[in-house]
Amino acid sequence: MRKRARDHGLICGSLPTGPLNAITDVAGVAVGHRTIRDGDVNTGFTALLSHGGDLFREKVRAGVEVINGFGKSAGLMQLAELGQIETPILLGNTFAVATGIEALVGRALAANPQIGRETGTVNSLVLECNDGFLSDIRARRLTVEDAEAALDAASGGPVEEGAVGAGTGMSAFGFKGGIGTASRLMELDGRSFTLGVLVQANFGNAGDLVLPDGRRPVPPAKRTAQPPERGSVIIIVATDLPLESRQLTRIARRCGAGLARLGAFWGNGSGDIAIAFSTAGRIAHGERADIVQLAALNENRIDLPFRAAAEATQEAVLNAMLAAPEMVGRDGNRRVSLADCL
Repeated sequence: MRKRARDHGLICGSLPTGPLNAITDVAGVAVGHRTIRDGDVNTGFTALLSHGGDLFREKVRAGVEVINGFGKSAGLMQLAELGQIETPILLGNTFAVATGIEALVGRALAANPQIGRETGTVNSLVLECNDGFLSDIRARRLTVEDAEAALDAASGGPVEEGAVGAGTGMSAFGFKGGIGTASRLMELDGRSFTLGVLVQANFGNAGDLVLPDGRRPVPPAKRTAQPPERGSVIIIVATDLPLESRQLTRIARRCGAGLARLGAFWGNGSGDIAIAFSTAGRIAHGERADIVQLAALNENRIDLPFRAAAEATQEAVLNAMLAAPEMVGRDGNRRVSLADCL
């Protein structure tokens, strides 16, 4: 296994990590990958499940922050309006969003015959980054079966990082990017809560990266004239802390602070999106009561999860980059590993 940020002495912030330092430190959260490496095609899907039950019947509260909206994701509008997630989350490349929707709708219909008959439809949540520098995105190789494979592979425990799943063909700050994760522990009312982050890192100009120790590593192939910032980053935050959807949106917004610590400025052509959800207090699809009780964090204590989100985002991106080995992809395009430049 390749070294992570802490193995290189790169410490992001002051809060303690969970046992795995991963989003799966939040009980019930599961992650799975489907990776395709075939000539000029380097791509895949990554699936994230908020719990092991029927996600349509037992929704989770959530919020979304579109840091910069140059993206083609699906399901964000209803998520922002209702503050709920009712399917797994699929990450893929830009031209695979429709494929991801098809897979999630099919899975939801198979599990719930009432959808579209006795009850409403389903809001699939699919997010993307463009892997076209290292992968032939025009080949459109990702299929419904690939999405299903990522969903079926989802499990708790350690999360594979780097050039896997939706991170296979990604780049970050001129280096190889990919999938990364990290977590933080928080003490509130004498209880321990966990916040975890998973990123699909595909953003940042070469030369802009700033490490926690102040170093600014530059990939060997850095050009004199920088191209416009046209990358993207998808950030998924999970926590077992009881929160309302408005609070989750506020926490998602703080992920941008973690990106900024790394040197990102969310360029015009960058799609930077953060989603946060809580596994506490699921929302029953068939709720009969007119008034329901909601446990939520005292707003005066929200600085702690703000800090946790910023720190875990910063570290998750570094973990993604350090776990990804050098790759030569489409048409001989090359990305070196950050780990080889430290």
